[in-house]
Amino acid sequence: MKKIIRYISLSLLLMLGGQAYAEDGYNVISPAQPTQTGDKIEVLEIFWYACPHCYDFEPYVNEWLENVPEDVTFRRMPGIFRKSWIPHAKAFYTAEKMGILDKIHTPLFHAIHRDKKKLFDDKSIKKFFLKQGVDKAEFTKIYESDEIDTKAKQAYVMGSRYKVTGVPAVIVNGKYMVSGSTAGSFENVLKVVDSLVDKERASTASE
Repeated sequence: MKKIIRYISLSLLLMLGGQAYAEDGYNVISPAQPTQTGDKIEVLEIFWYACPHCYDFEPYVNEWLENVPEDVTFRRMPGIFRKSWIPHAKAFYTAEKMGILDKIHTPLFHAIHRDKKKLFDDKSIKKFFLKQGVDKAEFTKIYESDEIDTKAKQAYVMGSRYKVTGVPAVIVNGKYMVSGSTAGSFENVLKVVDSLVDKERASTASE
């Protein structure tokens, strides 16, 4: 944890090095950032478990995911704007590493927002995982590993490169950032995302 906090403190002045511009419900990310989905179009949601807007956005995302085109890959990435967000980022990457993200992701949102559980630090998050039937030793080993620390650092860096200033936000193919602020509503966010996916598909077809 201390290593990540130190890293973020040293990097703060590098955040938001340039301003993206608003256009048709989205911001253009300049320079465009690399994706992790090969030839497929990447749609990346940036979120924070304690964010009420992210919680409200989840049903829209889940409905959208029911009809994802074959040439699109959806990913999630935890946002990290301050050190208090680090435990939630580590929770996400730990669940992903353990192969239990489907078992943890929505229940963690519900526990915080619906059930009003105070799950904001390492200790409380550990208790939450154990209540889900996760092995204590395996959780501790992964949660405290250098690999998870590195993933959290990378999430912080990518958030700054995307020039994200709030969550939830959706990044399309490393080139465009869409949020409730740029699109006007959560419903419109995904409409704009769909239009940008079409834009990227057309761009690829013309190459």
